[in-house]
Amino acid sequence: MCKLMAPSLGTLFLGARFSTLADDTRTSQQENATNSTSMVMIGQIYVEKLSPQSAPVNPPLPIIFIAGAAQTGTNFLDTPDGRPGWASYFISKGHTVYLSDQPARGRSFWSPGQGSIGYIGSPDSVSDIFTDVANNDNQWPQAKLHTQWPGTGRIGDSTFDAFYRSQMQFQTDRFISEEQNAQAYSALVDLVGDCYIISHSQAGAYGWRVGDMRPDLVKGIVQLEPSGPPFTLRPPFGNDPAFAFGLTDLAIGYEPSAGENAENIETTIEPAIDADHDQCIMQKSPARQLTNLGKIPELVVTGEASFHAPYDYCTVKYLEQAGVDVEYADLGKEGIHGNGHMFFMEKNNLEIADRVYKWLEKH
Repeated sequence: MCKLMAPSLGTLFLGARFSTLADDTRTSQQENATNSTSMVMIGQIYVEKLSPQSAPVNPPLPIIFIAGAAQTGTNFLDTPDGRPGWASYFISKGHTVYLSDQPARGRSFWSPGQGSIGYIGSPDSVSDIFTDVANNDNQWPQAKLHTQWPGTGRIGDSTFDAFYRSQMQFQTDRFISEEQNAQAYSALVDLVGDCYIISHSQAGAYGWRVGDMRPDLVKGIVQLEPSGPPFTLRPPFGNDPAFAFGLTDLAIGYEPSAGENAENIETTIEPAIDADHDQCIMQKSPARQLTNLGKIPELVVTGEASFHAPYDYCTVKYLEQAGVDVEYADLGKEGIHGNGHMFFMEKNNLEIADRVYKWLEKH
């Protein structure tokens, strides 16, 4: 049970750099309209620090949350139907938590001309992918198992409407987004010191980049259905090649080196474990090892009914192959049933938070 308490709150912006207007590609009309100077600041994130009112004598490490595509730090405050979220849960366990909005999203500034801005999609598509998965015409084999979203998950239901209302614009250029997030959250880690990272979905690559950049400060990474699987997109987001460095689009440390553009990584396809799962793209043996991420323990968490259910096991296999100490919480197999991609908002959200907390206690 999560004991609610009023946390201590602090806010800040950090992680930005200055860029010239020439790099920003603004038009003269835009410059005149906004009275711009010759420089703009880009890449900053808005951050809220939430701490227990009474700090424990020996407090556990702080947690930095990184939300997924179109989401903000509010994902981890309350659920759309008003129940306590993961922030309250982990604060009740003594953790200080950091909630934030990615660059170019929510309360974090976007400079026109930096990539392109998109949105989450139509209400029906959001229902099919996130909130009413059991009625999406079996878009993936496990979809029919979805039972944990509170409410109907469709337009007109107050919980769905509250969730859809919270969706934000986001940077659709994966390379710009990954680099800006890696720099911004590394700056946050520098400020916080030793910490855990909990990243969700699109932000999986960002959690890995930050761990790679700050392996001595990041003491554990919890990946909630992270971006992937290695080297490719998967439905409902396509089948195109992606993540040239396996886990990320941009460089992370391997030994031997992956090369500047990952040209040294050779891959092979491993068949799916059964008809309900996808095939995996792995490295050819001997596999290059993740030199920095190999220093950080990881937990990967997957909901039983999510679109990640067919392929997150590939991500876990890839991490193991590359030398990472990783544990896999395949929730359905652990007796936690019926969850979709947004399981930290669903009816049993605190049961899953407790599963994550038990892992953090060991690391």
